[in-house]
Amino acid sequence: MFKKNLLLLLGVVILAILPILFLQDAEFGGADGEAEEAITEIAADYEPWFSAIWEPPSGEIESLLFVLQGVIGALIIGYFIGYMRGKHTKDHAEH
Repeated sequence: MFKKNLLLLLGVVILAILPILFLQDAEFGGADGEAEEAITEIAADYEPWFSAIWEPPSGEIESLLFVLQGVIGALIIGYFIGYMRGKHTKDHAEH
């Protein structure tokens, strides 16, 4: 089981590093910018019907909040998976 997890972790690390190594001049932008470009291309006079309630003061703060949101989601998912696995293990131990 340890070997399997180690291989999976190694695979994830390789998948994360390969694009950085091979695409050094590439821009890794988000989907929001791509969507804005597509909308502008289709309808140049489009006006958004709402605006942001709060704009982060810098790109670093925006990135921090994005990562924090991902961490909180991963913690919730990890807790649920651990809880279900513990419940499953407990049920099998009783029988």
